[in-house]
Amino acid sequence: MKFKAILFAAALTASSLAFAQSGPPEGKALLGDTYGEQVTSSAESKAITVDKLNKQLKKDNKKVENVAIKGKVTDVCDKKGCWLTIQTEDNSKFFVKMKDYAFFVPTALKGKNVVLEGNAERKVTSVNEQKHYAEDAKKPQAEIDAITQPKEEIRFVANGIKVVN
Repeated sequence: MKFKAILFAAALTASSLAFAQSGPPEGKALLGDTYGEQVTSSAESKAITVDKLNKQLKKDNKKVENVAIKGKVTDVCDKKGCWLTIQTEDNSKFFVKMKDYAFFVPTALKGKNVVLEGNAERKVTSVNEQKHYAEDAKKPQAEIDAITQPKEEIRFVANGIKVVN
């Protein structure tokens, strides 16, 4: 009986390890690659700049749904590929998470231009949350320790991401 329990425990451990993701997905993030839901050519052609999104967020009470944004990826979570940052026209950045944690992106997405489809809002991010993401990005400890104030920023929840020119 003990042998069956040990065998069951070993099988359960092996199957858990087989399904655990140890890092971001592999991939070269080539032109046309899509992550998450399919980004339609219609959405791609209607994608707005981050500057226009910011103006729309101010006008529409801090939230815009079903919007497509075009921008350049500056960072990707090294642990799982579960978030990324997009560079804005004024060289600031905004944060992107994947809807329902349903998909991840390869680190090769860094430096690529993308179209994101999803929802955006202006949100106050706590000190603890900022530090968590800085740790994920493997920022130096001095930079993490320098985070002492909550900040208001654009947050985007992506349904789909497509690599574009």
